[in-house]
Amino acid sequence: MAVPSTPSDSAATGAILTIDLQAIRDNYRRLGARLSGAECAAVVKADGYGLGAADICNALASEGCRAFFVAHPAEALELRTALGPQPDIYILNGVYPGAEEACARAGLIAVANSTEQLLAWQAASRRHGPLPVAIQVDSGMSRLGMAPSEVRAIAPSAFDGLDLRLVMSHLACADEAQNPINGMQRSAFEELRRLLPDAPASLANSSGIFLGTDFQYDLVRPGAALYGVNPTPGQDNPMRQVVGLQAKVIQTRELAIDIGIGYGHAYRTTTPLRTATIAIGYADGWPRRAGAAAWLDGIRLPFAGRVSMDSIVLDISALPPGRPVAGELVELIGPHQTVDDLAAIAGTIGYEVLTGLGGRFHRILENGVVDRDMTAKAWGSAR
Repeated sequence: MAVPSTPSDSAATGAILTIDLQAIRDNYRRLGARLSGAECAAVVKADGYGLGAADICNALASEGCRAFFVAHPAEALELRTALGPQPDIYILNGVYPGAEEACARAGLIAVANSTEQLLAWQAASRRHGPLPVAIQVDSGMSRLGMAPSEVRAIAPSAFDGLDLRLVMSHLACADEAQNPINGMQRSAFEELRRLLPDAPASLANSSGIFLGTDFQYDLVRPGAALYGVNPTPGQDNPMRQVVGLQAKVIQTRELAIDIGIGYGHAYRTTTPLRTATIAIGYADGWPRRAGAAAWLDGIRLPFAGRVSMDSIVLDISALPPGRPVAGELVELIGPHQTVDDLAAIAGTIGYEVLTGLGGRFHRILENGVVDRDMTAKAWGSAR
């Protein structure tokens, strides 16, 4: 069931973004079915990859998810306010200097990426009592986490007053199943976690889950796969599509031969052409260099000319006369053109496409959690 919206909301906006929460729940189940005893958490940073973290967390709670990962302390604090005290919320980037007090009061779990972060969190524990912490070690990505030399130098006393919940690392090449770097990172992770106090371990992201049980450990941290991005590039996508994007037709026109379209006249007509201008552009997160297509009634409508800030021109010559009319919706992301398809056209990845979708859309949440009492029960049962 779609969450209702007022007609004025949809009437006043140029495009509609549909988010299917049931598809997210199904994707969580599909990922869980590949696990052999590991807990499945969810990465909901960047406001749930741009799709609404609080709604996604509530939906996943009904599937038993009890641990969520965000990037920044501000994201974690906002999510704690939205969700209440029940779920575990991890801060992947760690707690920035000066944010320790707020994060400790909110019951958040710091991911310590350096000795400095670990000791600052320990100092907060002396003021607040025992605090939960995760340790991230750098197993070979050279991005976040303690280097091997730093791990070896940690004094056991650095964990006094802290509740070590997780030892974790991150895979650099998990979407390349045959890449030997994956095995090298797993071996490095094994060596580093042996130097730390005993705690549950986590290595696998979305694609890492598909590398097999050796990579799954005690907890996995899928992100993009939950939102429909293919975690196994080059193979059929095992995930359900989550988002749909439609844009409104602003106007149509008929053009003669040798007419320039859009900025720079990058497109010139070679035959008489029927066009439609739709209300979406790069200000809405559509990649400027993604000269893709729209779809109507299963018919492909190629872009004609450059993507503008607020509009795109389509070649509608394949449609019968009179179609489309002003206000009619054309499909941009959906059954005919997925997030991964768009990413390939734009020379990027699905992650960037999702997180770039802007705030000017009218958003429709399909299959949302309507009964808040049920949501509360789900949070309780997930503990």
